Order: sequence, then C-alpha cells, then structure tokens
Amino acid sequence: MNAFEIYQKIDPSPISDMFLWIRENDRQLYKSSIATLTANRNLRPVFVEKKSVTEQITWLHKTLKLKTSDTIGEHLFQVYFMKGQQELLIRFCDGLGIEHDGEGSVEGALPETLDDEKLKSTIDSLIEAHDSKLVTLYLWIFNLQTPNGWANLAKTLESDERLILA
Repeated sequence: MNAFEIYQKIDPSPISDMFLWIRENDRQLYKSSIATLTANRNLRPVFVEKKSVTEQITWLHKTLKLKTSDTIGEHLFQVYFMKGQQELLIRFCDGLGIEHDGEGSVEGALPETLDDEKLKSTIDSLIEAHDSKLVTLYLWIFNLQTPNGWANLAKTLESDERLILA
C-alpha cells in the first residue's frame, strides 16, 4: 500500500492530529505542503490559506488521497513520526532490537526480517501505550520503508482487528 492509499483508507482523526502538530511545530513545512499541493492542482496557495484550519486540514487530507500526492504524503508521515512521535519510534525499535540513535532514527540498514514474537509483543506494547489508530498508521508507514515491506508485518496489519486503518 502506498502513502496515497493510506490517506484514502485512514480515519481522518490521526491525519488531523498530524497536521495540527505540523502546523504548530513546523510552520514552514505546513506552508510548503500547502504550496506544493495547490501547485499540483493548478491553484494558488491563498485558495487554501484563506480557509479555516479545519477546512485546510480537510482539503490537505483530500488532496493527499490522490496518486500524484504520494511522495509528499509519505514525506509528511515520515516527518511527523520522526519529529512528533519519537517515543513511539523508540519503543518500536527497542522492541524489535533495531539499532537507532536514541531518537528513533534507524542506524544502519533496516533488518531483512522481523522476528514474529518480538513483532507481536512490540505491537501489543505500543497499543497499550498509544492510540491504536496512531500505531496502525505508524506500522503501515514503517512497512513502506523497504521494497515490498515485511511479509509478517503486512500479514499482521491485514489480520489484527486492532490495526484497522478506518
């Protein structure tokens, strides 16, 4: 599943949270996202900027559902998780034994396989500590980080009732 497909399927609430965080913590990224996405749609940024924040976020989410927005959509997810959800990333990496810099950024190559037991216990731990929709979103985004993802993570995302995007 690509980023634009995740935007198509996910419940709007984690997307709203993500954009509110970006707007509050990385204003330049927020503005450049609007500028890039409006340019892709042959619109001027003011078309979105004059809307209320809620309407801006709704427009951004709707636009990121388009295949042409896939790259920027994935980038926004990555920034949000790397800067705004570091604790979740750290817990995930620690749970799976993935070396990182202490802030959730992986050091070296990602593992070729994920241990089934560690994956299950890490997901259980993450769901206890965080909103399941946020955990689900992160796991889908993590699975995009290598070509074809990890088979056992993909299977878990498809079969675990706690990990439903919508």
